[in-house]
Amino acid sequence: MTALFKGLEKTLTLLMVLALVAMIVLVFVNVVLRYGFNSGISISVELSRFLFVWVTFMGAVTALIRQEHLSVNTFADKLPAAMRAGLDRLVTLAMLGCCLMLLKGSYAQTVLNWSNLSPISGIPVGVFYLAGLMAGVLMSLILLWRLLTPLALYAVTPRVAPSHASDSQGDTP
Repeated sequence: MTALFKGLEKTLTLLMVLALVAMIVLVFVNVVLRYGFNSGISISVELSRFLFVWVTFMGAVTALIRQEHLSVNTFADKLPAAMRAGLDRLVTLAMLGCCLMLLKGSYAQTVLNWSNLSPISGIPVGVFYLAGLMAGVLMSLILLWRLLTPLALYAVTPRVAPSHASDSQGDTP
């Protein structure tokens, strides 16, 4: 993983933490105001929804950088290393295709909805879809880099789960 991707991961993680803190504060204060004082912050629901969508897509990019997305390796782990490397490239190509579809659809929705404003906050609804556009661009770039880079340079975790045989030693009565 290059320094650029590590920097991107740290930046996205910081932004996700800040967004989650903002969501927690907004929702908590709104609940206290509604139930305690029969009042509330009307904008908090919309802002929380926008932040939730952005956190979700930033998390998807971060998981891709860390190679933590769900994968089923039952078949791939039984293949020889050369075939597994080819399969990894094929899977990366399929993921890139999905990310490009996400990018295309999010771009279309962002453009279509940019002039629509949220009823309470006045934020363009296109900002909602901009999260998908951002994720599509970043994930596509990451996957393109992986396609053009030897597998050994970006493999960060072993494909096989570690054995827990040593955990049971000495525990037998």
